[in-house]
Amino acid sequence: MAHELAQMLDQEAWNRQGGGPLYMQFREHIERAIQAGTLKPGQALPSERELAELSGISRITVRKAVQDLARNGLVIQRQGSGTSVAPSSSRVEQSLSRLTSFSEDMALRGKTVRSQWLERGLFAPSITETMTLGLKPHGQVARISRLRLADNVPLAIERAALSPDYLPDPENVQSSLYAHLESRGCRPVRAIQRIRAVSLEPEDAALLDVEKDAAGLSIERVSYLPSGQVVEFTQSKYRGDAYEFVAELQIPGGGQ
Repeated sequence: MAHELAQMLDQEAWNRQGGGPLYMQFREHIERAIQAGTLKPGQALPSERELAELSGISRITVRKAVQDLARNGLVIQRQGSGTSVAPSSSRVEQSLSRLTSFSEDMALRGKTVRSQWLERGLFAPSITETMTLGLKPHGQVARISRLRLADNVPLAIERAALSPDYLPDPENVQSSLYAHLESRGCRPVRAIQRIRAVSLEPEDAALLDVEKDAAGLSIERVSYLPSGQVVEFTQSKYRGDAYEFVAELQIPGGGQ
């Protein structure tokens, strides 16, 4: 295995004239090896010094390439235990055309859902929560925050805020918030979502089991009742290496 690794890292195997900066070529070579299964999930990588010696490039170049791989969730760097290939996690696709809960999405895929509660109760609202939910002055907001896992892989952090008029008992929410709201006759029927790419902050990255500054998706959702009243304001962070959103687009005038 050591001989195969040395051959794979040899500069002749990946350095191409005019192929771009060395760190980028080296990073892309390691990325291809991970995607092809040559480097397997959980496999420890040589130290920075060893990678530099095997590849024939400087340690600074190696460090920059490995840091890029870590930010993209392909490798995990842990102080004292070195760098290893990140565990494999097949991407989960979610349609942007249907309003469903995380529990419902995962159940459709045959995955086992588990939640780790981070916060649940009634609190003093923030200015954003007050304005978005139309809360009364000096009132309270119901919050439920949890880490969502599918087949024991952490995929998302959901932080939902609702008016106590619709969720007076946040401590009674079990697996699905939407199922709980439906039992109270106030399940949302439509929503507006805003999605943007982010670098995960250390606290969120630790919960999602990725490196800090790893790529993630930040999603803000405002959900509405049939009456048009706002019922839910949710701010979520998703792992960028494990989740993707799919939208079907129609061309105006394109016929049926």
